[in-house]
Amino acid sequence: MALTVKQRFFLAILVLAFLLSAISGDPDILSDFVVPMGVNNTLLDGNFFTYTGMRPLINSDPPTNFTVTKATMAEFPALNGQSVSFAVLEYPAGSVNPPHTHPRAAELLFLTYGILEVGFVDTTNKLFTQRLQAGDIFVFPKGLVHYQFNCAENDFAVAVSAFGSAAAGTVSVPSTVLATGIDDEILAKSFKTDVYTIQKLKAGFAPKA
Repeated sequence: MALTVKQRFFLAILVLAFLLSAISGDPDILSDFVVPMGVNNTLLDGNFFTYTGMRPLINSDPPTNFTVTKATMAEFPALNGQSVSFAVLEYPAGSVNPPHTHPRAAELLFLTYGILEVGFVDTTNKLFTQRLQAGDIFVFPKGLVHYQFNCAENDFAVAVSAFGSAAAGTVSVPSTVLATGIDDEILAKSFKTDVYTIQKLKAGFAPKA
């Protein structure tokens, strides 16, 4: 019997939970779990280890914008010290998750619905690409620039990503280069172009009025 989108979502969570042990990278802790500062350990119960922030996704409409819903240490403090985090990525037709890196973890992406073009570039500048279909898993090695693109013209896509860190971090290549105040002339020389072109590119990242 074919699985529904919801069933695929939960299956992705289960499968990636087992796979995470192979890519964990956070320092080991010397206790069962990390209690937040100012919290009385004796008052903790199952609520501390439960995250409900993904519930709205179960009955949500198809996405109209590329959306990432995270379960990292910032949203779910119980993950501190556990070397694990998740993200659910929703892609409208034709949308892209621009080139970026995760400096503290590899990423396992499980496509639960739709199709995606994915790729990463290694330290020799070799590009590795693949077209994924629902049920496929792709690994983006730790720290390497990668992207995803929903190449479908009329359908959305949904993926679940697992990280071997409670705080993998995300460094967006376009935003880091063009929206952090690096001098126009330096960027023009770096990209072998002119200052006018750099300024045009930067204008796309200017805050909306």
